Amino acid sequence: MASVEKQQQQPQPEEVSKDAMATVAEYAPVTAERKVHSDLETKLPKPYMPRAMVAPDMENINGTWGHKHQNMSVLQQHVAFFDQDNDGIIFPSETFRGFRALGFNPIASFIFMILVHGAMSYATLPTWIPSPYFAIHIKNIHKAKHGSDSGIYDTEGRYIPAHLENMFSKYARTVPDKLSFKELWHMTQASRNAFDFFGWVAAKLEWGVLYVLAKDDQGYLAKEAVRRCFDGSLFEYCAKLQKGAVGKMK
Repeated sequence: MASVEKQQQQPQPEEVSKDAMATVAEYAPVTAERKVHSDLETKLPKPYMPRAMVAPDMENINGTWGHKHQNMSVLQQHVAFFDQDNDGIIFPSETFRGFRALGFNPIASFIFMILVHGAMSYATLPTWIPSPYFAIHIKNIHKAKHGSDSGIYDTEGRYIPAHLENMFSKYARTVPDKLSFKELWHMTQASRNAFDFFGWVAAKLEWGVLYVLAKDDQGYLAKEAVRRCFDGSLFEYCAKLQKGAVGKMK
């Protein structure tokens, strides 16, 4: 009898209130200015769950068709294009050749090589002793993740679909799922962490290079190009495009 009464006294699950699901707060105008998706789960299963090996979005729930992840994290895949001999280590000469394959001129490729290896090499080394070769070890690339970024990669190099979708819902004002240069600049400004000077500069440079590489004929950076940048398949595509092996992405 006592157990029956105890069951009857158990509180019923309460319904989710409107306030509990609100994405805009009246006294925080920025929450109305930068809108986020509230319907992601209707098109993309568990959009909040970090994905280890695939970079999906609402239009590509299984990631990039035909792209092989090779059991690497999405962040590792992002840099693997520059590992020309597939030994897990990226040397400056490989990065230089990679940027040349993407269509950048020798001077730009040399500057990018210096910046990339100067910023990332030491963080990825398997020892605390600096390398005179300024090599980047793909296994430890997650250690080179900097602040003031988009947050689409987590600290282990996984990819978070919801962050990609919300980045475009917040900042793509002119054309849905496309960013103009001005909107891209606004996004990097809004993502800054306080006093993170290195992160501010690194984010501007990274997104600036991506914009130059992947903007369309109207000067917009499409969500599909950004998504494919995160899993590295964009670099493979652009290298083939330079050789005339594939048609231009729409």
